[in-house]
Amino acid sequence: MTTPRPVTSPRPLTERTALLPLPFQATHHLPIKWVAQVKSTLGEAVRALPAVILGLLLNILDGISYGMIIFPATGVFMDLGTMGVSMFFVSTLVSQIIYSAGASGFAGANGSMMIEVVPFFHIIATSIARNIGEEQPREIVATTLVAFAFSSVLTGFTFFVLGFFRLGSLVGFFPRHILVGCIGGVGVFLIITGFNVSTRLQDDEFSLSLDTLLFFLRAHNLALWVPALALAVFLRVVTSRWHHQLILPTYFLIIPVVFYLVVLSAGFDMNTLRRDGWLFAVARSEERWYRFYTYFDFSKIKWGPLWATLPTQLALLFFNILHPPLNVPALAVSLDSDVDTNRELIAHGFSNLLAGIVGTVPNYLVYVNTLLFYRLGGTTRLSGFMLAGATLAVLLAGTGPIAYIPVMVVSALIFVLGIDLVKEALWDTRHRVSKPEYITIASIMVAMTVWDFVIGVLFGIIVSCLFFVVQNSQRRSIRVMHTGETTLSTVRRPSAHRGYLREVSRQTTVLHLQGFLFFGTITRVEETIRALVSEPAWVRAPIRFLLLDFTLVLGVDLSAAEAFVRVQRLLSGRKVVLVICGTGDGKVLKALTSVGLLDLPDVELFVTFNDAMEWTENVYLRAWFDSNGMETKPVALPGRQDSVRMDLQESLPHTPRRAQLRDAGWRNIAIGRSFSALAAAIEPYNTLEQAFSPYVTDRAILEQLAPYFERIAVPEGHVLWKQGDTADGLYVIGAGVLRATYRFAAHTPAIEESMVPGTLAGELSGLAGLARNATVVVERSAVLWRLGGDALCRLEAERPELARKFTALVLKAAKLDFDILLSALATRQ
Repeated sequence: MTTPRPVTSPRPLTERTALLPLPFQATHHLPIKWVAQVKSTLGEAVRALPAVILGLLLNILDGISYGMIIFPATGVFMDLGTMGVSMFFVSTLVSQIIYSAGASGFAGANGSMMIEVVPFFHIIATSIARNIGEEQPREIVATTLVAFAFSSVLTGFTFFVLGFFRLGSLVGFFPRHILVGCIGGVGVFLIITGFNVSTRLQDDEFSLSLDTLLFFLRAHNLALWVPALALAVFLRVVTSRWHHQLILPTYFLIIPVVFYLVVLSAGFDMNTLRRDGWLFAVARSEERWYRFYTYFDFSKIKWGPLWATLPTQLALLFFNILHPPLNVPALAVSLDSDVDTNRELIAHGFSNLLAGIVGTVPNYLVYVNTLLFYRLGGTTRLSGFMLAGATLAVLLAGTGPIAYIPVMVVSALIFVLGIDLVKEALWDTRHRVSKPEYITIASIMVAMTVWDFVIGVLFGIIVSCLFFVVQNSQRRSIRVMHTGETTLSTVRRPSAHRGYLREVSRQTTVLHLQGFLFFGTITRVEETIRALVSEPAWVRAPIRFLLLDFTLVLGVDLSAAEAFVRVQRLLSGRKVVLVICGTGDGKVLKALTSVGLLDLPDVELFVTFNDAMEWTENVYLRAWFDSNGMETKPVALPGRQDSVRMDLQESLPHTPRRAQLRDAGWRNIAIGRSFSALAAAIEPYNTLEQAFSPYVTDRAILEQLAPYFERIAVPEGHVLWKQGDTADGLYVIGAGVLRATYRFAAHTPAIEESMVPGTLAGELSGLAGLARNATVVVERSAVLWRLGGDALCRLEAERPELARKFTALVLKAAKLDFDILLSALATRQ
């Protein structure tokens, strides 16, 4: 008898799985994941169906409308409309696959053939046919197809280079109004094409003449184009009030339905409708979509006529590369997404290079189609691939169904786009652009219509350049003009010297220039300078220095630089020194150097405006000192005196300029130095007299103040105080030079001020007992006379009336100094 086996409960699934081989364990849950993934994908596909249907309808409408007109309706190209439709779908399919595969940052990007360049295709095809001759149709078509493919390769290569080197922003520098004019020209072309397609008028038969107008006004032709134009206008009226994205495709689906309801109810014969121009005459055509490849016979290509189209190819390229850098940022804003324009350019480069390789026309990302696609749920790459699949199905179905599409549908769609582009160019810009820009837009449209598109683009560039020159020549290149007396340098000088310089600096004329100086703007500058040295102006106000400030000048062209050479020769005849400053070390300095201006006599160059003004003031002061045999006091900073011109080159001793210097010197400097011999030998009286002589009538006041000052000798490089330090009194400079640096705010440049003997330093903060407002360094070993805080308190206690008078003297001297500082700060803004 056998012993029964114990009954055991079944092991849990996880335990049984653990006993299985390792590969099975690793893959046990995969089918469940696959099912979930499939469900998710199917759900995503279902949600994208409305967008895919809309995108396909737009592709079909665009393909039929614009594919039919890729080739001009003339000569050997008459029966190639359906072949153009196939090329449209191939190019659209290539771009859609490239974008959906991840090249574009927009997951639901819609690609399409670049329909705006159709006019250029017509010029290329017509040129090739004319150069080869109509008796060689195969050669014409083969060469034309290669030219179209070459335009795709050229466009793709350019896009790729722009994107790879991150140069997408450069396109934004091209004038927008020229592009708008080109768009308007395309709109006019499409409207004319709408008339031609409606009436079956060949492109080479159309002309802006009375005969063409009479042709369109024939009763039968009116019946063909009026309904199409009326349908286009009515659609735009509808869409101006309602903006739903389904209006456009629904509208163009209803038109053929209504058309065939009328045809069936009236019993019209299809062949008769086709013969009369209501349907496309392609019923007998059963060619496959790849028919255009049969024309690629490289043995029949005529390379001479092909290279003759290069100027048109370049114009087409120019028009192509302007679209994506403008459309992509606009689409990103509409979709509220961040996108890299350079990445999109690379994507356009790949799609166009591939389009050229497979022998079709250029393509691009379509703004409107993509926006509508997103709004209906086409936000994933799967939806983009679905659209590509649906477009492929339409391509494989062939062009046979085109024979049953009413011509008015295609014509109306062409009219719609043409009207939109013309409206965008002429109506939408009427209040957004200047009058010269608007004239440029209209003139480009006229040139493109009367002549051709290449001439229109070149004409637009020429007109824009002309208006640019005219407009900029009317701008003020002279920001302000004044004499030197209104803006002295920031060198703090004795009051007597300041008074003298106030008068004689009337002989210095200052022109602050601005903007870009070129042949259009330099004329006014030259005329202004010539007026300064003309006889009537010279008799009234002769000048000694003409100071040109280039701080705000962006550039100088050759014509402007040579104008300054002419000006210098004119000034040299009047013995006027040309002083130049603010050129920097860049393009402005290079331009002036290139014409030899800086090597000419009587031309001085300085880094800053303040340096230039200081130099002219030093010349005026030294002229007085030398002419009167007086000791030359420090009037310039170390290293700056080497270039000071001691000789003012006056050949006549009593000229108006020399007389003005003499009289101003006697009124200010000479009288100011007429003090007693005893006072001259005592310090600090001499220094106080230099500082306060214009403001004091009783020099006994200065003698009474002298005992309260103490002498301080400081070496070169010593920091007397820093900005923000507590004030320890005020100083009067007896010898040497101090340099103060003011920093009024973080965003304003620092201002430097030099202080020479006979001037005050730290006077306001010393009187008020407040923090120092500048950093002061000893530029040249100095002897200072200090009125310390304790001495000032003692003066106020012992002699309050004298203290009050002294305070008034300090305030009078300080006001002039700070007025000059504020003026210097204003000239830097």
